[in-house]
Amino acid sequence: MLKKALLHFKKNDPLLYSAALKMSFSRELNSSKKDLYFVELCEIIVGQQLSSKAADSIFSRFEKLFSKNITPEKVLKMPHQKLRSAGLSNSKAKYLKNIALAVRDGTLRLIKVDKMTDDEVKRQLIQIKGVGPWTTEMFLMFTLGRTDVFSHGDLGLRKGIKKIYGFKKDPSIKTVEKIIKKWSPYKTYASLILWKSLEIE
Repeated sequence: MLKKALLHFKKNDPLLYSAALKMSFSRELNSSKKDLYFVELCEIIVGQQLSSKAADSIFSRFEKLFSKNITPEKVLKMPHQKLRSAGLSNSKAKYLKNIALAVRDGTLRLIKVDKMTDDEVKRQLIQIKGVGPWTTEMFLMFTLGRTDVFSHGDLGLRKGIKKIYGFKKDPSIKTVEKIIKKWSPYKTYASLILWKSLEIE
């Protein structure tokens, strides 16, 4: 799939293609196993509005609370203050409980999301308090391995566009939409290239 994506960028967006070549971009997208969907959704919630380093540190402490065996039932039974002790904010501790409850009572049918369209997955997830567009987009990209996802709410992606396309000021959503339209159906691969570009001086 990466090869097809790069050929698409070569034809439709030479600037992005050139950036990918310079960084020897080689990352493939993969979908996770179904039994990891809940854990990975929790990890995405933990990582909201945090740097990767801070998110990894807090999630590691969160995992240890459950001896790395995180289930909806165990999250629901875990005292709120114990979740807070791992470094979670008050809100995020509540959001994790919300997700666990939704899975347990069947409101969120995580086991079936791999068969849903991107929009259907978004509608399933966004009904839960604490799950917004960014969270659903990260879940689609990194858990379900969907190839045509972009997150307007992600600061890193906005910075990546600014860097690769040489904008001095933050581009408008209209301008960004015009750029990302050229990437379809491989917006996720383009997003990975944008994030990777920020690691390179």
